[in-house]
Amino acid sequence: MECGVGDDRLPVECRPHPGGDALAPGCVAPHFALPDADMEPFELRDALSHAAVVLCFYPRDGTPACTRQALEFSDHEEDFAKAGAVVVGISPDDCLTHAAFRDEHGISIRLLSDPDLEVCRLYGVLHRREGSERDTVRRTTVLIDRAGVVRHLIDDVQLRGHAAEVLKLVREIARNR
Repeated sequence: MECGVGDDRLPVECRPHPGGDALAPGCVAPHFALPDADMEPFELRDALSHAAVVLCFYPRDGTPACTRQALEFSDHEEDFAKAGAVVVGISPDDCLTHAAFRDEHGISIRLLSDPDLEVCRLYGVLHRREGSERDTVRRTTVLIDRAGVVRHLIDDVQLRGHAAEVLKLVREIARNR
């Protein structure tokens, strides 16, 4: 993992995340490209040229917790845009499943498809439950500043008030630029 320079132009050092292989604040975020629910490509590098990026990794569409999380971020989407950030959700679901989920619940944030778990693995958000033979996605939020540096990583997300908490962090970063 590389070290980087934050939006505030101060150097930030990368340190291992205490939970294992996940990125830690101060690491340069790995670039990726994934399709969204409309099969349009989302490229992290392009998004960072315009705004900070909030990546919301979640297990799958349609579960009560994932629906609540996507709706909460959608409700605050305009506030994130005003603060200079874009929010995207990432799960292993395919584009068609994302489109149906989005349309059924009125979700406005972009939902990215990572069916091979490549980006989830790259960001270290996979875990294996005891007794299971497959990896699952740990609900994790990663806030990346416009310089491409991971500023905050919140894992084992508690849903109530989470979007508001992340919005506050985005605003703090914008103030310190």
